Amino acid sequence: MAQQSKTWWGQKFIEALESFCDPNRLKRGRSYANSRKIIDFEKNKGEVLARVRGSVNPYFGVYKEPLYKTEVKIAPIPKKDWTKIIQKLSTNASFVSRLLLNEIPENIEDCFEEAGYNFLPHSSQDFQTDCTCPDWSNPCKHIAGVCYRLAEELDHDPFLLFELRGLSREALQKELKKTPLGNALASGLVEDTVEPEPVESYYTVPQSQAVPDSLSLKEFWLGSKRIPEAPPSRGGASVSGIVVKKQGDNPEFWDGDRSFLETMDDIYERVRTKYKNVL
Repeated sequence: MAQQSKTWWGQKFIEALESFCDPNRLKRGRSYANSRKIIDFEKNKGEVLARVRGSVNPYFGVYKEPLYKTEVKIAPIPKKDWTKIIQKLSTNASFVSRLLLNEIPENIEDCFEEAGYNFLPHSSQDFQTDCTCPDWSNPCKHIAGVCYRLAEELDHDPFLLFELRGLSREALQKELKKTPLGNALASGLVEDTVEPEPVESYYTVPQSQAVPDSLSLKEFWLGSKRIPEAPPSRGGASVSGIVVKKQGDNPEFWDGDRSFLETMDDIYERVRTKYKNVL
């Protein structure tokens, strides 16, 4: 089920959620994340606050669509432990350079484990969730929907997980630049600014040319030099068929006994031969 996310960190986040959440509620939660059920989704000081639309159910006496307040919070890391983690990160040039370039190294978890933490949530102990719906289970389908939506947000901005853990992207990069390795790498990432040079005009100035006194109309319109003849035609246009060739001999949709590429080669040749005069 973790294929809901497109990145390795998003998949790890969903795997942690699926490890302790009821499968039926997860299934309904995924439908909430992909629809218009979540009308508000805000990230504020390390927590996610959302308003989720409920379902009308006359059997239980619910005749009007309810609106539930849902909260998802990841267990924060204390400031003193962040200092240890940043010190460990700053000893690896690959970690520092990628983090300064707004990228997440795949083995970043190693630095957190030495400090006794996980970069990504691993179990229910890493989540703090609450919802105003009457469902006794926690997480409910509304919380699951918000978590799936949060995983999508992490795909676009993995540094959101740092923020949920108690450290913003700006604060992280600022602390990394204070270290000797981070200072050296940051100076190399600064782009040199080139000042524009003033010129009289940004347009090409037309060059004047004197017209000879003796010039016939024929020379004016046709020119004094003879135009070379057009090169001979090389025949019909060839079709490379790159898109077709990418499918291979036996793509999933092909049921024929003969190779798909051979069949398409014959079709291309027939079309090219039949319409060679047009092409």
